Amino acid sequence: MPENTGSVRITRLIMTPIIITLVVTILRLEGELHHWSSIFFTRSAGGAGAIVGIAWLPFIFGPYFAAKLTAAGEGPSSNGKVLLYALIAVVVTIAGGVVSAGSPEGVLTGKALTAMLLVIAAALIQFMAWGTFAKALLMYAFGARIPVAIVMFYAMAGSWGTHYDALAPNYAGPTDLMGKYVAMALIPQFIFWISYTMVVGALAAGVYLLIAHRSRAVAQPA
Repeated sequence: MPENTGSVRITRLIMTPIIITLVVTILRLEGELHHWSSIFFTRSAGGAGAIVGIAWLPFIFGPYFAAKLTAAGEGPSSNGKVLLYALIAVVVTIAGGVVSAGSPEGVLTGKALTAMLLVIAAALIQFMAWGTFAKALLMYAFGARIPVAIVMFYAMAGSWGTHYDALAPNYAGPTDLMGKYVAMALIPQFIFWISYTMVVGALAAGVYLLIAHRSRAVAQPA
């Protein structure tokens, strides 16, 4: 099947997911600023585990992009290849985490740089499996993370007391505003979180494609 599509079509494909993601970002910011339930809105550094957050959305939008592209006749050459390369990317990402384990936050050590390269590689691997899908995920990832990066700048400048400006306990990087912003916002948002979005989205899409294919195969004899 062909894997190319116009940029306008991809823009249309990702527009609704980006709007939904922006709404969730605004809702989370409101919840943290107004100290709504910590069960849904955690204000700790990194914001991991928050029920209201955009980190969960690639599990939904990965399959969504896959379904839309496949329905338009622009599916992958192999469903299994999508899942295989996603699993390889997961392994590469874990390797990056192992390499950087114990490194202080906000400091560009050799370990941290190696981890960054591995994370970037994990994202690029998706283009080897399904180029059009990977492009859609990449564009969506930037659309999702640019608003977060903007919010983080103002949160850090104003010390809002949200997870957007909270520093990790082992933070040892720059203490000035721009230094902290680069170390704790720009680098994580546009390297680690972009890669996370692509890898998780591809993994979820790969599982969806295999299940959908098996369902169609079972239904055909009937």
